[in-house]
Amino acid sequence: MIALVQRVSEASVDIDGDTVGAIGDGLLILLGVHEDDTTAQSEWCAKKCAHLRVFPDADGKMDESLLDTGDDALVVPQFTLYGDVTRGNRPSFTEAAPPDRADRLYEHFVAELEGHLGQEVPTGEFGALMDVHLTNDGPVTLWVERRADE
Repeated sequence: MIALVQRVSEASVDIDGDTVGAIGDGLLILLGVHEDDTTAQSEWCAKKCAHLRVFPDADGKMDESLLDTGDDALVVPQFTLYGDVTRGNRPSFTEAAPPDRADRLYEHFVAELEGHLGQEVPTGEFGALMDVHLTNDGPVTLWVERRADE
């Protein structure tokens, strides 16, 4: 599972011109599900995202997490994170989980993250064509990955 995590001052996701999820300060998490992923990877990634110390403390040092700041998270499914471009110029998505399985693990990730944060987490919609808007704060962008064999 891949979580591309961006610290933002604002982020939103629109479907057909309607905003379906939006946050102010917090984390935008683009989530990709690998074909071998299980709930174990989903739970690990959710916990890691909740505890990432990427927000400044009183001294300006990156030392606080969402749990410390009370900021929000927005989670958007993005199967293209598993696009393989090593051969040719057209991405291959053979490593991405099939849609039904990916959607189930995406929903599990969101539920786990909500449990850690103690609050509802706005989301995009699995399988929809979405417009994602964000203002990256820092910029701070991290690649969080947990493979099934780890």
